[in-house]
Amino acid sequence: MRGVKAMNGAESLLRTLLGGGIDTCFANPGTSEMQFVAALDRVPGMRPVLCLFEGVASGAADGYSRMTGRPAATLLHCGPGLGYAVTNLHNAKRGASSIVNIVGDHATYHRPLDPPLASDIEGLARPFSHWVRTATNAETLGADAAAAVECARTAPGQIATLIAPSDTAWDDGGIVAPVSTPRPPDRVTIRDADAIATLLRRSEPTVLLLTGAALREPGLSDAKRIADACGCTLLAEFTNGRFQRGRGHASVARMPWGSDQARAVLADMRHLVLVGARKPVAFFAHPGKPRQLCPELSDVHVLARPDQDVPEALHQLAEALKAKPSAGSDDLPRPEVPQGPITPDSVARLLAALMPEQAIIVDESVSFGRGLFSATVGAPPHDWLHQTGGAIGAGLPLATGAAIGAPGRRVIALQADGSAMYTPQALWTQARECLDVTTVILANRKYAVLTGQLAAVGAQPGPRASNMIDIGNPDMNFVKLAEMMGVEAARAESLSRLAELLSYSCSRPGPFLIELII
Repeated sequence: MRGVKAMNGAESLLRTLLGGGIDTCFANPGTSEMQFVAALDRVPGMRPVLCLFEGVASGAADGYSRMTGRPAATLLHCGPGLGYAVTNLHNAKRGASSIVNIVGDHATYHRPLDPPLASDIEGLARPFSHWVRTATNAETLGADAAAAVECARTAPGQIATLIAPSDTAWDDGGIVAPVSTPRPPDRVTIRDADAIATLLRRSEPTVLLLTGAALREPGLSDAKRIADACGCTLLAEFTNGRFQRGRGHASVARMPWGSDQARAVLADMRHLVLVGARKPVAFFAHPGKPRQLCPELSDVHVLARPDQDVPEALHQLAEALKAKPSAGSDDLPRPEVPQGPITPDSVARLLAALMPEQAIIVDESVSFGRGLFSATVGAPPHDWLHQTGGAIGAGLPLATGAAIGAPGRRVIALQADGSAMYTPQALWTQARECLDVTTVILANRKYAVLTGQLAAVGAQPGPRASNMIDIGNPDMNFVKLAEMMGVEAARAESLSRLAELLSYSCSRPGPFLIELII
């Protein structure tokens, strides 16, 4: 028909993503992605969020997925752009988030000339993706996108990477492809639940190790029913993608980070039951230290794999035990605002006293923050998002994506100063999008976690080694950094000043940064 322009590949890609429920794209585009960018004005419905660094885009997509339960998209520029993003894709993969990466590439007929940005994008993507495909033409780009969305929506959440050469985006002939309804996760059989119930009735020391959906309702309530019925211990993995906590929710302790402390917690255990969790191992190997955290005489059982319906498995187990409805949550009194020096305990109690209802806590507090979790159990109901993969630089991007995924809720990012410097560009996106994020920089001006690691490997640090973990020469000024990014900020050198600034930041819209000197 005259006057009707044919759909190009980029338009079909966008429409397919929207049809699959993806309406948010965290982007740092380049030349190869310009057709996708231009199509945003012709295809309504997609929210593009500009990020100044690809590691912010991938981390924000992770935080968004954790809070919505749906995939986000990223838009990345060629192999180097994906390379910048992979650190937080690693964390997202470990946290079972759902992400569709769209990675632009040279036109199919230009790649054989080996231009400067040419690289093995598929090879780079595979360790951080569950699914990788390179599109070959505009006509099939929509179908490729549909397959990527279907992968990302596979339980418990997967990462799909679609490489789109630029000619597949600008050529006409794009076709919108339907996205299949997600297949529900496999259910645990009644026989499997009955076997674990039989085990629990023996009243031998048993730990249920939980993660994923087991740490959100209704899984949490059923886990508490089980513990009340048979006396087993509930324990969460050390890092978890999203953990519902506070008053009204069952209190579940975390596995300690240190191998000695973790083995001490599990020392008297006879059985370990995995509920969406992996068998626990030490974070790192150390000379003369055991790598497995379970006692040698313990037995490990699986109630539900991560890809199975974990909440349904807990419900079946509770029913098999004929467990009564829980008598209520393990509510502790909300702490008063503490006085005194700045310590991990006082900061945790202050946070519990002042956080608003339904806050989202993003935790990349590293060494200072190991005690913050247990001391906030009496706080109002909130979600706690851990840095799941061990690759630092996730906190500020996670907070950015969580705020976009859960508008109306205050996000409080507990952020170590060293790892904050990996992705400070997230502050700019928070300002640009007017996101309700309070960032608390825990400024000890050192890589404090490495002090313990030097001792753990038996090293005797001298002045050069000590200098390698000191980031206070010169001191960084996070207030000026935040203001340069468009975020209001102030410094706190006392607990009372922290309380004043935290209350102020939570009472106003938009982002705010507090540099806490510890």
